[in-house]
Amino acid sequence: MARDLRGFLQFLEQRGQLRRISTPVDPDLEIAEISNRVLQAGGPALLFENVKGSDYPVAINCLGTEERVCWAMNMEKPAELETLGAKLGMLQQPKPPKKISQAIEFGKLLFDVLKAKPGRNFFPPCQEVIVEGDNLDLNKIPMIRPYPGDAGRIITLGLVITKDCETGIPNVGVYRLQLQSSTTMTVHWLSVRGGARHLRKAAQQGKKLEIAIALGIDPLLIMAAATPIPVDLSEWLFAGLYGGSGVALAKCKTLDLEVPADAEFILEGTITPGEMLPDGPFGDHMGYYGGVEDSPLIRFHCLTHRKDPIYSTTFSGRPPKEEAIIAIALNRIYTPILRQQVSEITDFFLPMEALSYKAAIISIDKAYPGQARRAALAFWSALPQFTYTKFVIVVDKEINIRDPRQVVWAISSKVDPSRDVFILPNTPFDTLDFASEKIGLGGRMGIDATTKIPPETEHEWGEALESDPEVASTVDRRWAEYGLADLNLDEVNPNLFGYEIGS
Repeated sequence: MARDLRGFLQFLEQRGQLRRISTPVDPDLEIAEISNRVLQAGGPALLFENVKGSDYPVAINCLGTEERVCWAMNMEKPAELETLGAKLGMLQQPKPPKKISQAIEFGKLLFDVLKAKPGRNFFPPCQEVIVEGDNLDLNKIPMIRPYPGDAGRIITLGLVITKDCETGIPNVGVYRLQLQSSTTMTVHWLSVRGGARHLRKAAQQGKKLEIAIALGIDPLLIMAAATPIPVDLSEWLFAGLYGGSGVALAKCKTLDLEVPADAEFILEGTITPGEMLPDGPFGDHMGYYGGVEDSPLIRFHCLTHRKDPIYSTTFSGRPPKEEAIIAIALNRIYTPILRQQVSEITDFFLPMEALSYKAAIISIDKAYPGQARRAALAFWSALPQFTYTKFVIVVDKEINIRDPRQVVWAISSKVDPSRDVFILPNTPFDTLDFASEKIGLGGRMGIDATTKIPPETEHEWGEALESDPEVASTVDRRWAEYGLADLNLDEVNPNLFGYEIGS
């Protein structure tokens, strides 16, 4: 598969996972409404070929299923993502090999790192067409407005590239940008993000911050930029590790920045420290409109793009959305790293319906009293991205944490709220969480849904119900004799048991 957006779209089409739409559509509300309905049903990626007000097609929902996320990362099954996570964990905390086999594995990893180093393309496709001066008009890019209460048109799936003016180390992030005029946009980033830190440093030195936006990129680059794993590696190297080969980079036409050579569009501009405009409101991942914030203003002076470029986008909102599907895949990558940080954790899951980070279910191999509480506390501090997790539910390793019916059973049968629920009040919190009494400050809850052992309980725990092994073996052997061989017992429809999922 070619490592660019159009190559990925071609790959999806070959697998029957792309639908082309030639009917004229409006980027104002209509594209998002269509895409949202397809997303809800786990449908295919969409390519709108006739967008009102623009000469460029719009791709959306490219990463709308976990399967397509795996394909973007050269994998077929979600379980393979854990193998990648194990590699990243080894890089994060390398240990001296004790066996020849471990030394060989670490040697292979170092070779992968060497292969992942970015390369340079001196004749990049992203600069086939150059637009500068009075010819620059951002309105020609088919940016969407997803919700009726949104303040304007936005870029949501662009790589925002800046550089530390002291060290020269780049940062690549995915931030929302709001169109303000034909040549300006505001960028919405949290103060802890790399781009915001670079802007503060530029302000201290009295300099403008150079900034480039790469649009229509290989989805694998989005995955690399969205991975907040505390490893001292650049996002370009991450992407190379994800894809198995280095990312081709190109020097901007007017800036001292490097960008993906195979991007569809590159926007080049600067931020003057202190120059701000109101940004928002916009629909966010919590399922509500966010507030209005003064945000840095970017003045663009150059646009380069490929011939016949394709614009890609997405939008936030109550799950399922593409961002939630990406988070599910990242969950798999985190798992080996989390096990390395908290050894008793056997598995963990961030349900999409809980916004992919608000609630976590972790399973442990319980060996001593109080271990579930220790595991929950360790989880909150293991990785930065778990800081804003409100609820942690701890279950035994025998529970399938990805089956909500098993988790609810564990909570119902193993939890005494007066003993097994604990709350940490007044902790730092997500400013987008309106449930908090004070914005930016809130509580978090741990629930011990494990089997209790003395002195956690003063009585014997009941014996779990299990089939007689000999009878179970007999039934397995005689299943076809009963005339039941045509029944598929592996695919259980939860709606048969009172749920209303997908209806």
